[in-house]
Amino acid sequence: MKLAVVGGGSTYTPELVDGMARLRDQLPLEELVLVDPDAQRLELVGGFSQRIMAAYDHPAKVSWTSDLDAGIDAADAVVLQLRVGGQAARQRDETWPLDCGCVGQETTGAGGLAKALRTVPVVLDIAERASKLAAPGAWIVDFTNPVGIVTRALLDGGYRAVGLCNVAIGFQRHFATLLGIQPERVQLDHIGLNHLSWERGVVVDGVDVLPQLLAQHGDEIARHIALPPDLVRQLGVVPSYYLRYFYDHDNVVAELRGKPTRAEVVLGVEKELLDMYADPSLHTKPALLEQRGGAYYSESAVNLISSLVRDTNDVQVVNVRNAGTLPFLSDDAVIEMPAIIGGRGATPLAAAPIDPLFAGLIAHVTAYEELAVDAAIRGGRERVFKALLAHPLVGQIDIANCLTDRLLAENIDHLPWAAGNTRA
Repeated sequence: MKLAVVGGGSTYTPELVDGMARLRDQLPLEELVLVDPDAQRLELVGGFSQRIMAAYDHPAKVSWTSDLDAGIDAADAVVLQLRVGGQAARQRDETWPLDCGCVGQETTGAGGLAKALRTVPVVLDIAERASKLAAPGAWIVDFTNPVGIVTRALLDGGYRAVGLCNVAIGFQRHFATLLGIQPERVQLDHIGLNHLSWERGVVVDGVDVLPQLLAQHGDEIARHIALPPDLVRQLGVVPSYYLRYFYDHDNVVAELRGKPTRAEVVLGVEKELLDMYADPSLHTKPALLEQRGGAYYSESAVNLISSLVRDTNDVQVVNVRNAGTLPFLSDDAVIEMPAIIGGRGATPLAAAPIDPLFAGLIAHVTAYEELAVDAAIRGGRERVFKALLAHPLVGQIDIANCLTDRLLAENIDHLPWAAGNTRA
């Protein structure tokens, strides 16, 4: 099969390539094409990726191009891992919301909406091109944040797409380490939305061991997600790290105001990585790559693509249409749940009733995401304002107006319709 990675110039790409090389028995890869508009980065990342494949003696052809149409031509699957505006745009997303008293984060709150507005139109253009140029029945695997919003836009557009995040596999590996067992033995009762999820159960050999985990490792788990141990024990579930932005918002805002942004940290890591990739003798991924983020993405991506192509009908946590799974959401909503993955796509498993404490927040954020998709596709200050007003971390007129004006001003280079839409 031919696989195209759009955003292939990312410094994280070698991690993905390493996973494809290591897990060659799962994925019948014959050709890998990295696509990116940044030709200089692409040359460094592409050359290193080629050396990684050769080091594993993998027979797949590795190439790279800045021509999107050429890259996705005849591809059996297209992976999206792009960042419109690069780390510079991320830096803005993580700073200006703080001026309005709100969390600055690239997927949550106003920063996440800004990223969605920049990203959705670009992704939809790529998907439309892929529908014409890629192989018949080709799948789009979206790892581009905000994954839930981007996946919903793709599905609303009628494209064959599945959204992917590494939060669930990260928890699986973390719990397996705490239990001292192989990760494959751990199954998660993962519920919610992308970056708004909870682990309700950790099943090993048919037995839910989450109570045991919380009793024996509660403090360590709490540190892992940066939430108080007492809260985790009281909830009886393990929230994702991103729930701290909701459960401890004001303290997180104060914390973010006093330290470098994640974008600044990543920029430093990326510079070092690119210098390493330029070394023609380097053929194994450097340890520094672990600081880039996206842990276990390579394994989850290979697992997902393999199951879609080989029709394995195994269970994985993905972003997929609700389709009646959670009765309090519309069928068109996109949820992040365990699903059966096969040649027809992803079908979410039935879910046990959800505690109102979690269901209420899921419904609230889903309403925001629906409005965010509409704003990303149709534009307009009013749509952006409504999406922000609907967000549970905003919800006040003055704050929503402040965020709307800052968002449009900071992203005017990426949103052609934004000119003249800000208020003096």
